[in-house]
Amino acid sequence: MLTDFWPLFGLRINTPRLELRLATDDELADLAQVAADGVHEADRMPFLTPWTDGTPEERARAVLQFQWRQRAEWRPDHWGLPFTVFHEGRPLGVQEISARDFAVRREVATGSWLGLRHQGRGFGTEMRAAALELAFVGLAAEECVSAAFEDSHASREVSRRLGYRDDGVARKTRRGRVVVEHRLRLTRERWSAHRRTAASVTGLEPCLPMFGR
Repeated sequence: MLTDFWPLFGLRINTPRLELRLATDDELADLAQVAADGVHEADRMPFLTPWTDGTPEERARAVLQFQWRQRAEWRPDHWGLPFTVFHEGRPLGVQEISARDFAVRREVATGSWLGLRHQGRGFGTEMRAAALELAFVGLAAEECVSAAFEDSHASREVSRRLGYRDDGVARKTRRGRVVVEHRLRLTRERWSAHRRTAASVTGLEPCLPMFGR
């Protein structure tokens, strides 16, 4: 079976409404369609790399390429796990968790996107909480970092609800203009104090060597 050689396909995180797992290639086609249908309004750009500026077909193709690239380039000392987020069996978007030198640093980073028609329903908070459950409970991380642009109000609000604290700013270039990026950091203690979403992780044990554990 595929999971014998790539056990990440057996890894699941479940919350009251969502399931996070790696998608099959057929399911990736459905995920790509979510991106093609839109991730944000045309007059906004919440990402550093403007991958959503292209045509619907280009957006869909970028999703597929990113998912395949993350699998192909996986190393225990440098990994990125882009979970597809499912609600009632259908993909809504992606919640990624990533790390470099995790065995030493015990620090992970998160990033995500959600289809435009699925926004405003609390899914962003719930899927980030699921990733934090994997990080702090499953992988015994000590800290989690994230970042959001000054005008990414929804993302910053998710971080605030989950207990993140400001961790400085950085000046980035986005669409040819300077924009301020706010760095955010969440310690294990802060996460525990703000933990509200019930989440369960299954299928992790055979995956641990892939995470550098």
